[in-house]
Order: sequence, then structure tokens, then C-alpha cells
Amino acid sequence: MPTPAGASILVSVVRTNPFRRFPRCRPPVVRAAGGSARTVAELAGVVLAGLGTYLVVGRLGFLPHPGLQLLALAVGAGLLPVRRRFPGAVLLVLAALTGLSVGVGPITAAAAYTVARRTVRARRRARLLGAAGALVLGSAVAVAPWFGPEPVPYAVALGLVLASTAVVVPGLVGTAHGQQGRLLRALRERGDAAERARRLADSEARIHERSRIAAEMHDLVGHRLSLISLHAGGLELALDRAAPELREEAVLVRRTTRDALRELRQALGVLGPLGRDTGPDALTDATGTRADVEALVARSRDGGIAVRLDWTGPDLDARPARVRRAVDRLVREALTNVHRYATAAHVTVTVVHDEADVRITVRNGAPPRPPAAGEAGTGRGLTGLRERVELLGGSFDAAALPSGGFRVAATVPTEPAEPTDHERPGAAGAAERRPGDGRADPLGPAEAHGTPRADVPSDKGGRPDVRERRTADVLTLAFGLAGLSVLMVLGVAFVYATRPHQSGPPPLPRVGMTYEQVAGLGVLDNAAVRAAATGHEPPRPAGTAGCIYPFNGATESHPGGLTVARYCFDAAHRLISIDRFTVPSVRDATPWESP
Repeated sequence: MPTPAGASILVSVVRTNPFRRFPRCRPPVVRAAGGSARTVAELAGVVLAGLGTYLVVGRLGFLPHPGLQLLALAVGAGLLPVRRRFPGAVLLVLAALTGLSVGVGPITAAAAYTVARRTVRARRRARLLGAAGALVLGSAVAVAPWFGPEPVPYAVALGLVLASTAVVVPGLVGTAHGQQGRLLRALRERGDAAERARRLADSEARIHERSRIAAEMHDLVGHRLSLISLHAGGLELALDRAAPELREEAVLVRRTTRDALRELRQALGVLGPLGRDTGPDALTDATGTRADVEALVARSRDGGIAVRLDWTGPDLDARPARVRRAVDRLVREALTNVHRYATAAHVTVTVVHDEADVRITVRNGAPPRPPAAGEAGTGRGLTGLRERVELLGGSFDAAALPSGGFRVAATVPTEPAEPTDHERPGAAGAAERRPGDGRADPLGPAEAHGTPRADVPSDKGGRPDVRERRTADVLTLAFGLAGLSVLMVLGVAFVYATRPHQSGPPPLPRVGMTYEQVAGLGVLDNAAVRAAATGHEPPRPAGTAGCIYPFNGATESHPGGLTVARYCFDAAHRLISIDRFTVPSVRDATPWESP
């Protein structure tokens, strides 16, 4: 049987490294089909983000050695699935590859997010993210002569951009998300523990009240049996002289009564310690009558409480003892609470008795000052009152008033029906006293009657919330990854666009260059220069297959003529001759000027 002090629950939250491996005692992990599909979708999304970044940067022309960078992207995609098993090693390798290939950046961002979210210890998380950021910066500077921008300051700028977008930002987001998840789990566990403690306390209060009722039954029935035994003894002495043949019947009645009293004490003797809650004054025939209630009110007045009693209807002396005891307990407990928590408040006790039921209401005004946090009651007394009233088939209500006071109201039938088997105190108490046998709910009869427990997730209410939360998380992470990829591309483009280009005049064509090389230097054929040179150019060299007449720096204008350049190529498209010559110019007359 629970002790009156109540039950205490110790909740221990043990923090362990989520990446620690337990090869011997680790249970097998069973993954559902939906989890595998979600994992594949995550991997595919991250790899596609990396491939998209690679293609966009290559389209902008900032991707030297695309084959090697694509190989680095493939290696990063292969390491991504094992990031949860080897988080630190995978993150560091991906960080080194990010400085080599920009396309690995989104993959590194996913790994940094996972590591930051799953790592509980702050120092370890900071060391991993710091090392990964330093690796990105160092690798970007190291490979800058072959895979990045030059000079070195621009390689450092590129490394800082990649470290920020691929490690720092995802690491901060993962840290915040992981701390939020751990906080929610801790709050959920704390709420579940508080709910279980409250239910256990309510169950204990109900058991305590039922034990009190059983103790009252022990005292009252024992008193009646003692009277029967006493009268049977007197009858035995009287029949010894008047009717000796009936004396044995009286002896049988006395012995049977004595045996019944002894068995009653053996059966209910374990409830002896609770008998002090129901002293001799509370177990008389006057318990619960109008005189008894008036005595309770008078004692409260003597204690300094302003109490007023309103009694409507006849007295309760003709009602069953359990009804009178319920009325006595209701008034006694309500006035006791007033003495504890609202000493200076005005109290009204109302009892309305008619043929069907007895309605008891105890209302008090607001106390001068609200009770402090440590002075608030546990509510176990009200739970016990509710249990007593409901066992009689009545109704009970207790709630705070808008004015700041409190109201306790109960309706008790004047002729309560006999309780069924599952409503008997012995049966329910036995069910609640077996918390570990697996056949009765230890939290009380509310759960046994179909009330769902708060700490057991419901499929109807839990799954839609879980789906919505997971969908929101997936969408948030998808948009976040897309935003990081865009920022990464913009940062890379800005670094490459602002780096200094080669200064000085462009190189001039040389004999032996191919046509493509000459055209790459900006030397292209011009139709106007070709027309001006027609008929005035010197003979072409032997083996010439074609010539171009560009309009570039080699073309000079001076009075009476125009100096142009001619580039002649052989059949293999190689430059074999560069000639400069002057062609005469014609002065154009104005439209209104006659020749």
C-alpha cells in the first residue's frame, strides 16, 4: 500500500556520445522502407545540388581542369552515405575536397549540418567545425596555382567564401536544430514524468480514501458486532435459568459473533494506522447530521474563520451512514483547506437535502494575498473526496472562482446503489496495488475505463503531426541547401570576376601561328579593308591559300593614303607572311559641292 508521503519519481537524463559504438550490446537497427526511401532522397538531393553548382560554375568559365573537379565531386558523393557512421573523418575529407572542387561544397554543407546536429558535446563540435573550415581555406590556397584564382589573396578570399557557405553556416544551423531537438525531447520527458507523477499521486489519494473508508467500516462494523456479542452473552445468562434448551443457540450466536469480529480484525487490521484519521467523534451515529456539521462550523469560527451555514431540508439522521460520513468528510476537508490557504476569507457552507440527494457547497472568498509557490496544496484531499463521492454514485466539482476564491460542490444520492464488482474498494484497490503484474494499470481506474494515457502516443493524433513536422523539416533543409548553393556560386563568381587580369597590350601575331591562334588574338578579316586593298596590294607569297585584311592597330591613316596589313596563310592554315602596304585614299566631296 502506498505511503501517505506520496510517490517520488527520479528522472535521469544521461548524455552520451551519439556516435559512440557499442559492438556487443548495440541492438540491431531495423530501418523501415519509408526511412530508406527518405535517406535515398536526401542523398540524391545533396548530390544534385553539388552537381548543379559544378555545372553553373563551369558554365561561367571559372572551372579549370573540369575532369579532376568532377572526380573530386564523385569521391565526395561516395563519402556522403557514411557521414553518420564516421562523422568527423568524413567531414574533414570533404572539407579538403571542397578547396579542390567547388561542386563538393553542398555535400560538405550536408555533412557539417549532420555533424553539428548529432554532436552533443560543444567542444568536440567546435573543434570539428573549426578544423573543417581551416581545411577548406588551406586546400583552396594550396591548389590555387592549378585549380583556383591567383594571386594568393584572391585564393584566400575564395577559401573564406567556401568555408563560410560549406562549413560555418550549415554548422550553426545544425547546432541550433540539434539543441532544439534535444530541448524538446527533454521537455517532453519532463512533462511525461510530471504527468506520471500526478497520476500516481491521484491514484495514491484514491487508495488512501478507500483505505479510510475501509477503516471506518472496520470501526463501525466492529462496534456493531461487539454489541451483538454483548447482547448474546446476556441472552445466554438469561436462558440458562429460563430456557436451558435454548442456551446452546445463544452460545452459538455469541461464538459466531466473536469469530466474525476476530476475522474482521484480521482482514482489516492492516488498515489500523489509518484509523487515527477517523477518531471516535467521527464514527458515531451523529456523524454527518446537522448537529455534526454545525459543530464543524462552530470550531472553524473559534479558529478565526468567518463561516456561515445555510441548511435547507430535513436532518440526515435517517440517511445511511456512508452518506452521512461523505457529508462530514466534504465539509471537514473543505474547511481544513480554508484554514490552510484562505484564513481571512469569508466562507459559506450550503447543504440542501431533499428526497433524491444531498447537495453540499463550500465557497470561500479570495484570500488577502495569493499563496506562495511553496504554499500551494497538492490537491490530494480533493482527489480523495472525489473518489468517495463517485463511489456513492454522486458527482464532485472543485474549481477556482473568477473572483479569486474557491468552490467545492458535491451531490450525494440519499440512497446510493450497491457498487458493482469493479467499483468496490477492495477490487479497485487490489488492481492499483499491483503495478508490476502486467494485468492492471498502475495509474488508477481512469486508464482501466478507457481513458488514454498522456505518455502513450496515439496513432490518430501523433502521426499527422509527425508527418507535418518531417515535411516542414525536409522543405526547410531543401530550400536552405539551395540557398547555400546559390550563395556559393555568387561568391565564387565575385572572387573570379574581381581578380586582376593580365595587363599590357595583347601579343601580336607571329609567323607560324595557326589561323585559330591568330583569330584568338582578335585579328579578323575586315571587308572594307579588303575592298580598299584590292588592286593596290603587292603580289602574294608563294603557297598562299588565303589572306585576311584586319582593321586593327596595324591599320594607319595618313594624308593621301591608308596603311593596311595583310596576313597570308598556306593550305595548312599556318601564317606564312605578314605584309604592310599603303593604298591611296579618295577624298569624298560634300553632297552640295560640284566637282
